[in-house]
Amino acid sequence: MLTRTLSAMVFVPVLLGLTYLGGLYTGILVVLVSLLALKEVLQIGQIMGYRPWTISTGFFAAAWLLLIFSGQKQWMFLVLIVWLLFAMGKMAIGYPKINLGEAGFNGFAPIYTVVLFSHFYLIRGLENGLAWAFLTFALVWATDTFAYLIGRAVGKHPLAPQVSPKKTVEGSLGGLIFCLLSGILAWKIIGIGSFSSYMVISFIVGIIGQIGDLFESALKRRVNIKDSGSVIPGHGGILDRFDSLLFVVPIMYYWALCVG
Repeated sequence: MLTRTLSAMVFVPVLLGLTYLGGLYTGILVVLVSLLALKEVLQIGQIMGYRPWTISTGFFAAAWLLLIFSGQKQWMFLVLIVWLLFAMGKMAIGYPKINLGEAGFNGFAPIYTVVLFSHFYLIRGLENGLAWAFLTFALVWATDTFAYLIGRAVGKHPLAPQVSPKKTVEGSLGGLIFCLLSGILAWKIIGIGSFSSYMVISFIVGIIGQIGDLFESALKRRVNIKDSGSVIPGHGGILDRFDSLLFVVPIMYYWALCVG
């Protein structure tokens, strides 16, 4: 418990500080988180029996991040399609040595990690990007924290027992409610946009964030491991701390674009 607390005391200020500084500093944050997460996903795939495409996925990750950092967003969809075609083409040429499972998992790995989390850099680059970035953290952390606390206090009905036996319906609803309350507080403090827009995005984040958490738990359950890694003492791996954010960040970015 002490190790977990000390890690959080270091990790959270660094995370918020790099976000606050923006630009290069947020870029460094995105690179570290996304590449470490990619490494963990490939390791999970290896335990599943899939050979990791370390060079191919690394090249795609680097190309994608350079694209994002250089502001060439108009090429995002094309690069993503090329990557998917490459994964399918590699299976076609290498079959049966390369099967659908290996191609699918390696094709999925950098999309799940690098592509999704790179949107955090795009969020920070928006007008009022700092407010949107901190709102993202606030909503996700409120959901995670209160889902855990309420689940422990009053949880009785399992939410997804085959994936995460300790998560409960009561905890999930509690996390969603406190996410909405955090949205109300954020609206009062930030004052950007309408009250209804905050409620809608808070509701979406409260659900999508928990799905992201369960998805990562399902990956770990598939290979029977407790943590995705050990890079954060007392907390596990990058995926263990960013599983909800990976799903939420792109949603928040495109929402911000729509509502301004």
